[in-house]
Amino acid sequence: MTVRVDKWLWAVRAHKTRTAATAACNAGRVKVNDEVAKAATKLDIGDTVESRKGDQVMVYRVTTLIEKRVGAKQAAECYEDHSPPRPSRSAVLPPPGGARERGMGRPTKRDRRRIDELRGRR
Repeated sequence: MTVRVDKWLWAVRAHKTRTAATAACNAGRVKVNDEVAKAATKLDIGDTVESRKGDQVMVYRVTTLIEKRVGAKQAAECYEDHSPPRPSRSAVLPPPGGARERGMGRPTKRDRRRIDELRGRR
């Protein structure tokens, strides 16, 4: 039995919708065995699936092939998670509200663009 990578990513709850999983594949953010995968790429047990969502990289090793979305506990049994740890939010983002040192005034346009870049809005 083989399963499409977009269906599998949706079924194991890596993406909220199958449409989102398909869009990630079409955008080149999904790799199967270190090769960029289209949505229709077939998975086998033992394959490695890497999916990027924003700054988060998820790396899974397929242990069970499923096509239908299941509960979170059952979904967690269908893969081995080899994802790198996420960076702490405090290391990536400026303080809430874009707080700056006292007396620095309002952020300039250049500063706002840098803040937006750090927050992943660009």
